Amino acid sequence: MAEARQQAPEGDAVLTRIGQAVMLHRGGDREEARNRLAALWREIERDGAPFHRCALAHYLADTQDDPLDELIWDLRALAAADGLTGALAPRAFLPSLHLNVAAGHLKLGQVEAARGQLALAREAAGALGEDPYGDGVRAAILRLTLVLEGAVED
Repeated sequence: MAEARQQAPEGDAVLTRIGQAVMLHRGGDREEARNRLAALWREIERDGAPFHRCALAHYLADTQDDPLDELIWDLRALAAADGLTGALAPRAFLPSLHLNVAAGHLKLGQVEAARGQLALAREAAGALGEDPYGDGVRAAILRLTLVLEGAVED
């Protein structure tokens, strides 16, 4: 999603509101962040741009207390990415989105579903740049691979 922020239009009020809520979350106010993101979701759910829905669902997943709710939001982010085109095409988002879904499945004990999503993340990783974001996603894919192989503990 870091690349998404770089490609988003300046003055984008929805992204500004998402960013404010993310700052609250990172500052430790998970509940307020979740409340603000959920309110924004209700505003844009039906008619919002796919990019906004993707980013919002992605960050909403991170604020969830229940692993099933987190997975549901990660799946919504992945579904919204399907609607992205042009400069905001989801190529660089997909590895991270599939990785998040894989991790969600694993948290719920759904190992085969996790493996399937991890395979999709690995497959999509070729779209990642040679930059800190791409390096981080590739490292996370490797880490989850090792967890699923039993080489390391989660």
